[in-house]
Amino acid sequence: MSSWNLLFRNGAPVRLNSDSIPPVSTFLESHSGAYTTTRTHEGSSRLLFWERHVSRLSNSMKILFESKPEFLFGKAQLNLSSLVESSVWIPVVRRVVEHSADEAMRGAMRRNEGEELVLTTLVSGNVGGLSELKGLDAEERICRCFDVYVHVGVYVPGVFGGLDNCARLAVVGCGRDVAAAKYSDWARLRKPLMKMKPPSATELLLTNDGNHILEGCVTNFFVVCRKDLSEMRRTTFLNHSYEVQTAPICDGVLPGIIRQVVIEVCAVNDIPLQEVAPSWSERESWEEAFVTSSLRVVQHVEKIEVPCSWESLEAQTWSEMSWDVKHFKDGPGIITTLIQNEIMKRASLEGC
Repeated sequence: MSSWNLLFRNGAPVRLNSDSIPPVSTFLESHSGAYTTTRTHEGSSRLLFWERHVSRLSNSMKILFESKPEFLFGKAQLNLSSLVESSVWIPVVRRVVEHSADEAMRGAMRRNEGEELVLTTLVSGNVGGLSELKGLDAEERICRCFDVYVHVGVYVPGVFGGLDNCARLAVVGCGRDVAAAKYSDWARLRKPLMKMKPPSATELLLTNDGNHILEGCVTNFFVVCRKDLSEMRRTTFLNHSYEVQTAPICDGVLPGIIRQVVIEVCAVNDIPLQEVAPSWSERESWEEAFVTSSLRVVQHVEKIEVPCSWESLEAQTWSEMSWDVKHFKDGPGIITTLIQNEIMKRASLEGC
């Protein structure tokens, strides 16, 4: 990520001096709300899966409003009776999101060769606006109660399969609360996990029992398993039988945009996929592994580290624990590569 950043609030630039805009991680830690992050590709000409991101953002807002309003407004005790039903205000906020993203893109087109733009769109409840609703119609009340921020940064995508573009993972903690929604408080809540991060790790994985792996802190996690031929049909393009596995939403994982595209790609290409949390105890059958996110898209895994004892996670730092390590072959495997290629074809078709 670049240090060059812009910030827009409800379609207007917050500051003109880009040096004073914090990086997106700092911004998310200081603003509660539902958010989504995507990036451009093809030289900033398209936004990756923008319509899917806006839909997921709307769903996150609805989940937080109904079950965890403190993650939306930043206050534990709120009287939301003055607001209309979410089915009414979500379309209004969505229009503001579209307008804000458009204005942000217009104001952020300066970049260098090889760079792409990263847009993080955050819808944050405005607690102060809750006291100013008397006499306003429904749409005016909604606009007073929510702020739409668009944070823009610069990102240089790694080369898929490159030696310096692989994921090194470590299992360090339990799954998160309200995982079906993407919310900014998670940027703050996950910080204590960093003390358990081995120096070589590039992403941290979550599990509730030390065996079944749910997801990464900022990614979804997949493995490609070797299966007995008697258990399932053979794939049409390989000499062996394989199955892609990823934890189901009901286990408490984020419904990632690229995660869903992977599921669709596997269905179209006759690649067996099962939504089941990959089991560390069955790691010997794992031939490939990869993580997905809207920035990385698909990134192959080089190795996974897991504490030898689940109880050892109570240790203070990573150095106080013993680790088991699973290594994978150099570079992405054939199934990971196929999935990556198919996703990028869809990215061009669905790009905004």
